[in-house]
Amino acid sequence: MVAPGQRIYAIGDIHGRADLLEQLIAMIEADDAARGDAEILLIFLGDLIDRGPDSAGVVERVGQLLAAGDQVRLIKGNHEEVFAAAATGCSKSTRLLMKIGGYETLESYGISRAEADEGTMQDLADLLKHRIPQAHLAILNRGEDMVRSGDYVFVHAGIRPGVILDQQKPSDLRWIRGPFLDTRRRDPFVVVHGHTPTEAVEFLPDRIGIDTGACYSGKLTALGLEGAERWVLQT
Repeated sequence: MVAPGQRIYAIGDIHGRADLLEQLIAMIEADDAARGDAEILLIFLGDLIDRGPDSAGVVERVGQLLAAGDQVRLIKGNHEEVFAAAATGCSKSTRLLMKIGGYETLESYGISRAEADEGTMQDLADLLKHRIPQAHLAILNRGEDMVRSGDYVFVHAGIRPGVILDQQKPSDLRWIRGPFLDTRRRDPFVVVHGHTPTEAVEFLPDRIGIDTGACYSGKLTALGLEGAERWVLQT
């Protein structure tokens, strides 16, 4: 169960699909209105950016929601981690960014593929440092490692089995796959996560995976939680 009186909508990996985000927000607003009064909490599970066509638009929209009040929380994904580091002028992070969908992200900020490929990787890192709006980096850097409510723990990728929550490493929370996905835990909580795309939402006793590959499938997912109830909204 989530915290008493609370209604949570957790949104999976958006990856630059601003169009799907707008659709899902409208669906959430309609669903919330139909269910009556409750304390609403909207949790973005990270990976707002890369691969899809409008990462800048997604960051702008999430920033607007964060600025509107304390009913919205953002968890930092591994893609935000890499992008934010690249935009400080780090060539190593910039190289990784371009391998994981960064071209599309840079295009959304007005940096063409030709411009991105011109010069060295350090030249590109320096370009990002000057061209990516500081306001957008501030939004991404507001991202948290973990959010908890009742019997649920919300993270981007997963947790390291056998390690208590307060001692989890941010690198695991943002990057882990196999050790988390392949281990059946007996913790007294359920982990809600994204990061690893699946065709449909994965409901398991110890975890719920809600990354449904929005940038490729067109299916952006929100998990609704209230009391002991669970439901899914999907574009």
